[in-house]
Amino acid sequence: MNFLTAMDISASGLTAQRGRMNLIAMNLSHMNTTHTPEGGPYRAKLPVFSAMPVYKGMRGRFKDSLDRELDDVKITEIVEDQRDFKMIFDPSHPDADQFGYVLMPNINVIEEMVDMVSAKRSYEAGVTAIGASHNMALKALEILR
Repeated sequence: MNFLTAMDISASGLTAQRGRMNLIAMNLSHMNTTHTPEGGPYRAKLPVFSAMPVYKGMRGRFKDSLDRELDDVKITEIVEDQRDFKMIFDPSHPDADQFGYVLMPNINVIEEMVDMVSAKRSYEAGVTAIGASHNMALKALEILR
């Protein structure tokens, strides 16, 4: 594995975590959306992460066995959270039913904030890995002088 491959793998993790943060931000911004174009309240969206081979096709056949085991991370799908909606009593709300209850999105602010902290830590780990790869490349260049 060369230094650029290590940076590419770390960069794929950064991209995936950025996508996760975007979904969290979208979920939090829609926590009071009771009506969507599809009808009904907004459903929380969740990323599905998958490991994708770094070296595909012919390019991968010429790599050694260690390099063939390397995987990038990608968000391959975005799914809707299927948990039940919350029901609150607010007879003055325009979307209230005949009994005064409103279906609210299935977004749990605490879960979203914990996911945000986890995504932030994962992003920081990726930045640290890129920094370590960069430093190793610089040290290798110093050795060659």
